[in-house]
Amino acid sequence: MTSNTPNGHLGDDEHLAVLGYEGKFDRSMSLWANFALGFTYLSPLVGVYSLLAVALSTGGPPSIWWIVIVACGQLLVSLVFGEIVSQYPIHGGIYPWARRLWGRRYAWLAAWVYIWAMIVTITSVAEFGSGFVTSLLGIELTPEATLFTALGLLLLALAINFSGTRWLARIARIGLAAELIGVIGLGLYLLIFQRKHDFSVFFDTMGTAGDGSYLPVFLASALAGLFLFYGFEACGDVAEEVSDPARRIPRAMMMTIFVGAISALFSFGGYVLAAPNLEDIVAGKVADPIPSILDATLGPVGAKLFLIIAILAFISCVLSLQAAASRLLYSFARDGMLPGHTWLSKVSERSKVPTNALIVACTVPALICVLIYFNDGILVAVTSFAILGIYLSFQMVVLASLRQRFKGWKPAGPFSLGGAGTAVNVVALAYGLFAMYLLAKPGETGEFFADYVVLIGLAVVLVTGLVYLFVARPDRKSDAPQGDAIAVSDEIRRRTGAVKTQ
Repeated sequence: MTSNTPNGHLGDDEHLAVLGYEGKFDRSMSLWANFALGFTYLSPLVGVYSLLAVALSTGGPPSIWWIVIVACGQLLVSLVFGEIVSQYPIHGGIYPWARRLWGRRYAWLAAWVYIWAMIVTITSVAEFGSGFVTSLLGIELTPEATLFTALGLLLLALAINFSGTRWLARIARIGLAAELIGVIGLGLYLLIFQRKHDFSVFFDTMGTAGDGSYLPVFLASALAGLFLFYGFEACGDVAEEVSDPARRIPRAMMMTIFVGAISALFSFGGYVLAAPNLEDIVAGKVADPIPSILDATLGPVGAKLFLIIAILAFISCVLSLQAAASRLLYSFARDGMLPGHTWLSKVSERSKVPTNALIVACTVPALICVLIYFNDGILVAVTSFAILGIYLSFQMVVLASLRQRFKGWKPAGPFSLGGAGTAVNVVALAYGLFAMYLLAKPGETGEFFADYVVLIGLAVVLVTGLVYLFVARPDRKSDAPQGDAIAVSDEIRRRTGAVKTQ
């Protein structure tokens, strides 16, 4: 068994030194700020607003149960990530975890997919957020208005991120408050004062299955949950800016899942139970049902107040996404794994943030926004790819973790699942593969591109990444540590006084 000296754990700088790095960032992010960052990235408000109509028209009110199913599955993934980040509390999340658990090339591919998925997610959130801004200002939602509003959101987030970690934490907390008011507060109000349906409606398929089995229809509505529960990993992307990250980040990730699930249930459930035209929504006759529900329940003034709250949530979401993406780019570049790595890995002496990586995390989504302006049909395609890409990156880390466990790795961070670790890891991998199957399953419209757009997008990213990997060989340009999970865990135990006794 393993015994530890009382309170024996590494200090932040010593832990970082064991991992081969030195601290360059301001560790001013608290547990709550770290949780706020992950929560505003996950953003139940954005997820529910974006997918309520799709979920209801596909699977009816019972599609709400996907929120519970996916939350449980992603909680298992967050537990696996928690053990990893507790041993490896370093910037970048997915990339350094995959590298230290497997190797350079494996990590490069995981990070390549994840970076593009994050960049596309930033684009999608900015595009969706533009609708709220134009509604508040009373501007017609034209392609031009969408473009300039989305660019404005990206630039505003960049300016805040440039100001440093303290401002990032402050705005993330404001975004957290906006999210909680916008989802839990509004959800409770709708449930208590505006309920027009009985709770049994969540077991009523309302004819969505036709004369056939409901199971295929229910599986098709899985996006209601799958789109919601990623973002918790962002807590680990900024690990070097968190005080006592080995303990706090695992807690922040789990808090993100728990609070996100509760918030999403209140929000989704509130809208369903308060909908005056639920049958029409389920029948697909209402493309965007939330504005009509808000107007009917809150009135014009209340609806405007909600728009302000929603805009704050969208700004915070873009902010968190940019911050997480920039830290991943920085981590990737710090190890010499990207073109222009010297430029990308620079950290501002004044604000202690990777400003050049932030510029990239703003510029590339802005360019995609311009592409969408010229072809708005690709927004759905790029958004669909983003979800599958992120889930694939997650499972690459989960698989790498399981591989190390089978080789004898026992995570040495202060957060530990103990003997349950392997079982949790196996179930998390099984869940992830099932989720990826649901996301990649071709549609049934009969149009090849529409039915296979998610797989096409993933294939393009994977092929281009593999071509670059085997032609440019960025993995050969880096001598940063890799595949050292067992060695690092042994060193941490040696330094903390943990000893193995028979």
